[in-house]
Amino acid sequence: MTAPSASLHATPPAGTDRIEALDFVRGVAILGILAINVTGFWGPTLATFSPRIGPSDAAGTAWFAFAFVVFEGKMRVLFTLLFGASLALFCDMVGRRGLQPEWMQARRLFWLALAGYLHYLLLWWGDILFPYALCGFGALALRRLAPTTLAALGLAIYFMSHGVGAIGELQGIAAEQRVLAGQAGAADMADQAGMMVRIAASVTADLRILHAGFFEAIRLRLTTAPFLPFETLLATVTETFPLMLVGMALQMSGFFAGAWPVKAMRRLAILGTGTGAAMTLALLGWLWRHGFPPRAMFAALGNLSALPHLLMAMGYAALLMLIWPRVETAAFARRIMLAGRCAFTNYLGTTVLMSALFAGWGLDLSRSLPRGALPAFVLLGWLAMLAWPRRWLARYRQGPLEAVWRRLTWLGVGPVSPEPKPPVHDAA
Repeated sequence: MTAPSASLHATPPAGTDRIEALDFVRGVAILGILAINVTGFWGPTLATFSPRIGPSDAAGTAWFAFAFVVFEGKMRVLFTLLFGASLALFCDMVGRRGLQPEWMQARRLFWLALAGYLHYLLLWWGDILFPYALCGFGALALRRLAPTTLAALGLAIYFMSHGVGAIGELQGIAAEQRVLAGQAGAADMADQAGMMVRIAASVTADLRILHAGFFEAIRLRLTTAPFLPFETLLATVTETFPLMLVGMALQMSGFFAGAWPVKAMRRLAILGTGTGAAMTLALLGWLWRHGFPPRAMFAALGNLSALPHLLMAMGYAALLMLIWPRVETAAFARRIMLAGRCAFTNYLGTTVLMSALFAGWGLDLSRSLPRGALPAFVLLGWLAMLAWPRRWLARYRQGPLEAVWRRLTWLGVGPVSPEPKPPVHDAA
């Protein structure tokens, strides 16, 4: 995961190719995130953790297993790395305009945090913008550190926090197995029973909001869980914050500009993806054989998968960077790149689309559709994300929400030269 030391201190000049490569990787990430989020739109929060929580069917279990190996955690890690890279890129751009980078980035993060909380309050429990924005403030405070220092600090926090968490979770999994085998003591039995009661209560509360009308759902979020975005922040900070530091280091080292040696990128793509996938498959095999026990599932989607998630995300990133120069003129690849350029709009837009399909204020399809039908809605969301950006960006510099975000960020700063409009080549 390191490049030669010379490249770690070089920041290649910005250019269209550099931005397009970053957008291409971001496009793949935003498409992959929907493959995981779709379960959260369809069912209760905890359904995203296990195929046995919420309505269960054989096709749904197969879809869960596939998404667990290919998408779960990996796309979130990849998107977090890209967020850190974008922090560094934006600060570089602002600095070249003679403005104070930290101040402008702080303004940008403030508006993102507000958008994230409104996203939660109005539409969906699974918002990531709010915790990303607040973690971004912490990453911003450290952005002037050397890339090697940023990477070392980020990786140290990431692995130490997840390692400590994994130790406790392994003990919990062992206790759960004793309960399931009928060999546990009274304390373990009571603890397991208490967890099952909490799971049932969580599912009931989530379904009440899911099937409610639009304004009733907002009222329920405000009265039952107004601070959920802060709870999400606390639950994810040991992943989000350190990986932003690593993402900034990657950007500063030229990773997303193609400055790393091709051999190093190939090695990372093969070893990262291959090793991470093997570890994930081994974990999935154990979980499936044991019937997806709930405590083990919570651990498997968190601390126990920290290493394979990062390995596969880095492998994906390296693979996509290697692929981009070979496919950059292909129509499909350019659509993915443009979807990544409009990631903010696509992220919130898919929430609106999926909520309109699954929520009580929309078609309320979640009442009747089995989990096994979710891949069809993933494909629908992908088609939507890929369809509109080409025509929009042929006329405008940014996606609609990206443009609003930029206007709010620069509001009151004074006249600035507009960003150059990136060319939108139509290879179709």
